Amino acid sequence: MNVGLLGRKVGMTQIFQEDGTVVPVTVIECGPCTVLQVRTAERDGYHALQLGFADKKRKNASQAERGHARKVDAEPKRFIREIRQEAPVDVTEGTTLNVDLFTEIPSVDVIGTSKGRGYSGVMKRHGFRGLRATHGVQRMHRHPGSSGPSADPSRVFKGVKKPGQYGNTRTTVRNLKVVRVDSENNLLLVRGAVPGHNGGFVIVRQTNAV
Repeated sequence: MNVGLLGRKVGMTQIFQEDGTVVPVTVIECGPCTVLQVRTAERDGYHALQLGFADKKRKNASQAERGHARKVDAEPKRFIREIRQEAPVDVTEGTTLNVDLFTEIPSVDVIGTSKGRGYSGVMKRHGFRGLRATHGVQRMHRHPGSSGPSADPSRVFKGVKKPGQYGNTRTTVRNLKVVRVDSENNLLLVRGAVPGHNGGFVIVRQTNAV
């Protein structure tokens, strides 16, 4: 079974190991997740577990959302995603999965939506150094400079780094070490940073990094 759960980023902190080493960690509220549907190759063409996290008020849910959750005797969910499986798994619809699944897993991948930074220039978006601040450079210090070729081919090639929308994209951080699993509070502590703002929804799955 490919282990994966849905959760919410709580924030960052640091903990101390037994030898006194300080470890920076991100706290993730991971589960409990309800299995809303089990995808099968015979019916859907692939194997997956459809999970739901965080109850939604029924008055704010559509009739389709309420009916879908009612099939497994659950409340409508705010965050629903699928965890792909390579083969059929022994999990039934309506089962509740919690953070205990990561007890024996050393590292995970975390998928979230990065913070949106709006329309940004090339220095902030791509790390350009900018133009000189002396010797006749007037009001051009943060400009990208020339980016187009000459008369041939008389156009700008695709993929040239330009100003534009920065952030607010699906981002995956791979191979984060699992530092602690708190089953009582449904918390997962991983070493390192996780994309997105505090309170944002994330997908946590068993890493496939070598």
